[in-house]
This record gives sequence, structure tokens and C-alpha cells, in this order.
Amino acid sequence: MSEATPTTRPAHVLEDPNSKALARVYAIAYLDAARSAGMEEPLEELTSFQDDVLARFPELHNLLTTQLLSSDQKQDLLARTVQPVSSPTFANFLRVLAEHDRLSLFSQVVHEAWLEFERRAGKKRIHVRSAIPLSDEQLHNIKQRIQSTLNLEPLLIPSVEPDLIGGLVIQVGDTVYDGSLKARLNNLHQRLQKGYLYEIQSGRDRFSSPEGN
Repeated sequence: MSEATPTTRPAHVLEDPNSKALARVYAIAYLDAARSAGMEEPLEELTSFQDDVLARFPELHNLLTTQLLSSDQKQDLLARTVQPVSSPTFANFLRVLAEHDRLSLFSQVVHEAWLEFERRAGKKRIHVRSAIPLSDEQLHNIKQRIQSTLNLEPLLIPSVEPDLIGGLVIQVGDTVYDGSLKARLNNLHQRLQKGYLYEIQSGRDRFSSPEGN
């Protein structure tokens, strides 16, 4: 099976925890159905429908997510436009989403399906932030170090943040390893500030003590 590039959504998109949990239920159900049907590339149709259809034809996206159309009308629209050119598994999945009025969750379902697919394959997304773009060799070395340390296959997602100045910030799930120069400077500033405050307090203690000179 060829390795595809995982899809990501903009970080500024706010997720409702309830809709995220529901999207994960649908994502797992779809992957299980695809496995039962023997699909070799279970995410291909999901991603293609999102990137090549909904993103390119916003009118269709609006029709599938509007409250002005009934569930039956949306199912009929999918039957006429998608079903003839898709696999039975994917067509049935869209029909179920339409039947339960969950087509608005589709992008979240795709996102959760990728995460679950990667988890089943022993892979994990690793966000790598740097002040300047990293070379392929640098990314390869980072990937090898993470793989040997965490005993998993990392899927690196690099991004550039100039305000980091230098160094790297590596995020694995909810854990952040901040080795950036900006973080080091902030730590140094905090230590110097604490030391300065300690000297002031010590001086106050000496002056306020009866034995102080």
C-alpha cells in the first residue's frame, strides 16, 4: 500500500468536542467497513471527495450541509451525483451521513479517519516547528531519532515559525519538546529575574534584621 500524505485542517478551526467524538465514531465505522470490503486504499475516496469535489464545488458542499434540504433530498442528490462513480462502501457511507444529517461533519470524519488509520499502522503525526525551513536530510535525521526513541513510525509535519529564532519545537500528541532559542532565552530571562529578585529580598532581610550591618 502506497503511503499518502496525511490531510490536516487549519489550526485556527475550533472543534466542538462532541462533534469530534461523533466524527471519530463514523471514521472508525467507515474504516471497519472498508476493511471488510477489502479496500486497499480506504482513505482515497474520502480524501478525494473532500479535496477534489467539495473544495472545488462549494455549491455542492452548501447543498449537502444546508438545513433547507431534507435528508431524503440530500440522499437523492448523492445518489445522482456520487453513487454512480464511487464504490458501494463509500456511497453507502455518505448515504448514512445524509440519513442522520451528519454531512456537515465530513471534514472532521476525514481528519479522524486519517488519525485512526495511522494509529492502526503504528504511525503517529509529529509536528516539527523551526525558524527556517529544514532540509530533507535534517528531517530524515529527526525522523530517525524520534523513531528510535519512541519506537514508532513518525509522520513529520514541518512548519516554519521565524519568531523561534533558532532550534526546534517538536510536538508529539499533547507533549511539546521546546528546544528553540526563543525558549532558551525566555528561560535565561526568568532565571536572571529570579536571581535579581532573590538578591533584592536578601538585601531587605539583612537591612531589616537586628544583626544586620
